[in-house]
Amino acid sequence: MGYAILAFAVVFLLFASGGLLLFYREAMLQRISEVINPAAKKPKSLLETIQQTGLTIGGVVEHFEQVLPKSQAEVSIVHQRLISAGYRKETTIKMFYGAKVVVPILLAITAAVTGLGDTAPLLVYALALGLGFLIPDFWLGNRIKNRQKKIRLGLPDVLDLLIICIEAGLSLDQATSRTAEELRKAQPELCDELMVVVLEQRAGRARGDCWRNMADRTGVDSVRNLVSMLIQSEQLGTSIARTLRIHSDTLRTQRVQAVEEAAAKLTIKLLFPLVFFIFPSLFLVVLGPAVISMMAGFGAMAH
Repeated sequence: MGYAILAFAVVFLLFASGGLLLFYREAMLQRISEVINPAAKKPKSLLETIQQTGLTIGGVVEHFEQVLPKSQAEVSIVHQRLISAGYRKETTIKMFYGAKVVVPILLAITAAVTGLGDTAPLLVYALALGLGFLIPDFWLGNRIKNRQKKIRLGLPDVLDLLIICIEAGLSLDQATSRTAEELRKAQPELCDELMVVVLEQRAGRARGDCWRNMADRTGVDSVRNLVSMLIQSEQLGTSIARTLRIHSDTLRTQRVQAVEEAAAKLTIKLLFPLVFFIFPSLFLVVLGPAVISMMAGFGAMAH
């Protein structure tokens, strides 16, 4: 079993090295040209080196995605989840499926190197392969939740700036573009989605469709409600600034209610630690000396 794992690891490393040599000839040609012409060579920063290494590893992982059988419906669902996580490039779906092949192999190699597979090889390697196959899905789900949380928390601030821009005389499209530029560093996730809306509108798509696509990409209920309110306000001809202000106040009220609800649940959640951990320690400290004294007294009386 150990020889088979070692041979598998050697084959895997050979394929990885071959992938680096075959699919990154441009980098090799660039290095050769730098050696031939040293004057054109420019020192790379640490950030550029890390980015280049990440692209190289990601490119190698992409080529493993062809191993997994997948249907078109499954690919479309995964692509939608990647968009919700903020990854819109076409290569990300290849990297995702490649990771579902590479991660199980790495976990199996780790189990073989560390010796965990010697005790129960069938169970350990089955767990390694299963967990490695599911880890990319768990990571993607966690990434989507974190991004949705950031969008949900940053939406009231973005709405406030939208209201200021609209009341200053800008249209909704111009206010959206200005807000996406001004709050890019403070709220990068939500401003990125707003910039996509601006680009879609510039490409000629209807405003309502652009905002609906934003709601579908994010999957946040507050964004869906905002889009519905904007579309209804546009159809009925009501004030957009007033609609945005009402929605912003509603979101802040919901945030305060969520904090109050979490605080109210805290007393119930503290009950189990108090009963099972804190109270036994208190009883031991308070009653322990008395019990020892009583035992000593009873022992003296018995003698």
